[in-house]
Amino acid sequence: MTSKRSERPFPTREEVLAFIRESKGPVGKREIARAFLIRGAERPALKELLKELRRSGDLQAGAKRRYLPAGELPPVMVLEITGIDPDGEVLAKPAVWRQEAAPPRIYVSPDRRKGAAGPGDRVLARLRRVAEGVYEASTMRVLAGVPKRIIGVYQRDAHDDHGGRGGRGGRGGRLRPTDRRAKGEFSLDPEDAAGARPGELVLVEPKPSDRRLGARAVRVVERLGRIDETRALSLISIHEHDLPTVFPPAAMSEAAAGPAPAKGREDLRELPLVTIDGEDARDFDDAVWAEPDGDADNPGGWHLLVAIADVAHYVRPESALDKAAYERGNSAYFPDRVVPMLPEALSNGWCSLKPAEERSCLAVHLWVDSEGQMLRHRFLRGIMRSAARLTYGQTQAAFDGRPDEVAAPLLDGVIRPLFGAYQALARARSARGTLDLDLPERQVILGPDGQVAAIRPRERYDSHRLIEEFMIAANVAAAATLEDVHQPCMYRIHDAPDPQKLEALRQVLDGLGLRLARGQVIKPGLFRRILEQVRGQPHAAMVHGLVLRSQSQAAYAPENIGHFGLALPRYAHCTSPIRRYADLSVHRALISGLGLGHGALAKGAEATFAEQGRHISMTDRRAQAAEREAVDRFTAAFLKARIGEIFSGRINGVTRFGLFVTLDDSGADGLIPISTLPEDYYDHLAAEHSLVGRRWGRRYSLGERVRTRLTEADPITGGMVLELIEGEAEALEAPTEAATEAAGSTGWDPLSGDRSAAAARSGAEASSKRRGKGAGATPRRRRKARNVNS
Repeated sequence: MTSKRSERPFPTREEVLAFIRESKGPVGKREIARAFLIRGAERPALKELLKELRRSGDLQAGAKRRYLPAGELPPVMVLEITGIDPDGEVLAKPAVWRQEAAPPRIYVSPDRRKGAAGPGDRVLARLRRVAEGVYEASTMRVLAGVPKRIIGVYQRDAHDDHGGRGGRGGRGGRLRPTDRRAKGEFSLDPEDAAGARPGELVLVEPKPSDRRLGARAVRVVERLGRIDETRALSLISIHEHDLPTVFPPAAMSEAAAGPAPAKGREDLRELPLVTIDGEDARDFDDAVWAEPDGDADNPGGWHLLVAIADVAHYVRPESALDKAAYERGNSAYFPDRVVPMLPEALSNGWCSLKPAEERSCLAVHLWVDSEGQMLRHRFLRGIMRSAARLTYGQTQAAFDGRPDEVAAPLLDGVIRPLFGAYQALARARSARGTLDLDLPERQVILGPDGQVAAIRPRERYDSHRLIEEFMIAANVAAAATLEDVHQPCMYRIHDAPDPQKLEALRQVLDGLGLRLARGQVIKPGLFRRILEQVRGQPHAAMVHGLVLRSQSQAAYAPENIGHFGLALPRYAHCTSPIRRYADLSVHRALISGLGLGHGALAKGAEATFAEQGRHISMTDRRAQAAEREAVDRFTAAFLKARIGEIFSGRINGVTRFGLFVTLDDSGADGLIPISTLPEDYYDHLAAEHSLVGRRWGRRYSLGERVRTRLTEADPITGGMVLELIEGEAEALEAPTEAATEAAGSTGWDPLSGDRSAAAARSGAEASSKRRGKGAGATPRRRRKARNVNS
């Protein structure tokens, strides 16, 4: 008699994977064995097969030794809230994620009955897959947890004047956290305050306690200054985002003992290389030079040279300096300070390309034709001496015919050739069809007393674009060289737009009579043509904002997918190794592949590139968030004295709880809570990025111009609350000429799609205070927004 098992062969990898994929949830080894009639002696083979599927990345282990296909999520799991997207949707990620691939996108449906959750909070949620790589989560409960360290303002607790905690009448205090992730109340007794006075910004840690009710006791571990001092505003962002601020002693010693420039390098000291940076630049890691190409076979062509600080000469793999730089990932820049990737002895000393001082450099010669197309390139290690430290404004003024005493001697021999080469590179950029977006940057101007004197859009000249194009050319050459010499490369990648966001854009464009056909290959030039079609029209700013929101976020990775925004098949950062670890990795790979001496990649480094890419992508975004929030706080501090004044602006975000508005004169973002809009019941038309009143038909849409009154400005959170002045909405004017390179070489990613969390937080809190029931409710329900999928 033949058994059933002998009639059925042992399952293949594909059959086991198919069974797991078709299951409604995670499955265990027992269910798999039952499904395929696997018994006794064959169970070890099944165990080995499952191990192999996990090693190959086809399978992941869930809770209680149950299995899921790679990238799939279980029906219930713990999530970490990561932020709010431009449309006001709450985003999350798995609290634990060990796979190399990025986790699926998770949207969390808020449920006030389960408790409010903000960035950094952990929730237990039920998941439902709604599309490939996209899940919707419903909160089951917010998980309790106390941050290891909390930053906040020390305040005297008025309640203790009547006995208070522990009967200490008048002696108790409390902490007002600057970050709403720190939930609950925190008590801070004078003996734990380390001498801090009320009104001071302090960093605290929870005290060991068995208390289950009442405020959690904390102790001060660092005093950061008074909250009314502007220097405290950067410190809040630095500590909230856990930016490392202290270098280990070993790293400081290595930096101070930096060696003299090495011998045996190419001598570039006679070339008049110049650095061109902003007036407030703190480090100078690249210098440029150009001349017409003398090759008769390249008429109208150019010979460029980009010299870059040779950080790899000073920061050796696995050294204390290297480990400290890797932990930071990049420098972070604030209005009043820098948190550098490298100690000052290197970032402002040995590695900074200061005028008239000899410096070691990694340089690249670039030859381009008259249309800016790259003909060839060559990397080298050299010795250079900067001829001048120029600013963007100074360089532009000189080219426009107004040179100062520093730029005048360089005008004909240096500055004009640089612009000639730039014009050729700009033609190549235009021919590629890059995505150029108008993304103004706020500049905080501090006075001699350290207080905010002004906030204005940062001026942008052709001299900025000149340096960007030179850097992009060098970055492209680095990626191409590493591929030629078969070395690992840390690419700067930028994926094509998210299909779901592209569909939302398509629906809006259809309504405007603009066509974005389905099924066509999406290229950046397509968006460029759309922006050109709407230029000068009333809905131009709305379309511009939607195009921006449809873009993916740039990242670092050893697997190349190209750079969508720059329309480049390969791209890597190599021009700023003082402030970006990615550039240092690329330098080391170039040194390895070209045999350029010491400072090469460590043996086996390639195996760590995937994890390194994830880490430095995280630190890059962390620094951007900290910088942005610091500017929000400086802006709120500056505008606090102008509460009650009227400002014009433009709606740059529409959510279920209100309208985000960017003010014209300062670029500040504020929230108009839905509770303050004119009386009506508002539907949130997500696909149209609009709030529409049912009764009176009022419509507030992305890109619309409005007049507002500033009602709140909180420097601690950086949030601002605005009030709409009725009847003042007006038609859009055309947006300014698109200029900023999408996710380009400067390291700042304008395509990240972040919304000001501080504005959302402050506005939601203000709205909640007015209504008493949180952002989604109001005593007169007609104001409450309802999502309408249209």
